[in-house]
Amino acid sequence: MKKKILVISGGISKERIISLDTGKQVSKELIKNKYDVKICEPNSKLLKTIRSFKPNIIFNALHGQFGEDGYIQSILETTGIPYTHSGVIASAIAMDKELSKKIFIKHNILTPKYISYSFNKPKSDLIKLIKRKLGFPVVVKPINEGSSVNVFICKKNNILKKLKLLKSYKKVMIEEFIPGREIQAAIIGTKKLGAIELKTKREFYDYQAKYNSKANTKHIIPVNLRNNEYNNLMSLALKSHKLIGCRGVTRSDFKFYRGKFYILEINTQPGMTNLSLVPEIAAYHGISFIKLIELILKDASKKK
Repeated sequence: MKKKILVISGGISKERIISLDTGKQVSKELIKNKYDVKICEPNSKLLKTIRSFKPNIIFNALHGQFGEDGYIQSILETTGIPYTHSGVIASAIAMDKELSKKIFIKHNILTPKYISYSFNKPKSDLIKLIKRKLGFPVVVKPINEGSSVNVFICKKNNILKKLKLLKSYKKVMIEEFIPGREIQAAIIGTKKLGAIELKTKREFYDYQAKYNSKANTKHIIPVNLRNNEYNNLMSLALKSHKLIGCRGVTRSDFKFYRGKFYILEINTQPGMTNLSLVPEIAAYHGISFIKLIELILKDASKKK
């Protein structure tokens, strides 16, 4: 008899639509393969649903705030039921771009230089500070969002205007812009799954490039790298995964410039939609979608 799987998707983050799609695709595949599946929202009825359904494993299909930042994980810990992907602490660290970046820097993993900016600080000297420490252009992003939500590449003449759009966040990161190739690498458990390169006609691999099929983003696999470059990339992805304390699947985003890899961030709950990269990487390496899901479930079952 197949296991009972509770899939949690939706939520209230800016990535709600992507989460619903991930939940739908995962549930559809599990049902097709004879699993007993129930899908639910992370609302006030969640614990009641868990108690009544009594799942063997909970598949966390949430993305963004409250879903992959340690919040829902802390609730799931109270149930004693294994759940997929990273735990409370690793999720919180990975979602905090500044905290994870400090860990990368401490362990000699190249990452773009940055400064953090709080909106209660005066902007008068900000331009001078950026010019001195980073140079223009820069990347401006929230500290704790995913899917490139509210990420902007800014020049000196438009950075203050873009910052106004981010006032709802207490703090943002202003990061050195690294040109070069967009390459992402996936890890599952402690194994190197593979990598993929993205080429987009947009300014960078932003939300539209990720989720709008009309954006015509090219997915290149295998990635055109020398063997030693590819091995270095995958070793950096695995090292980052382990340093943060991640479990299950992660996808690390890199820029490759002048022979060096710069890690941008690590995603503890990458998407599982029709346009998502991890299933595409897995498929290239002969791992079907259901096999990928089952590997994630198997990893979750090891936690208890």
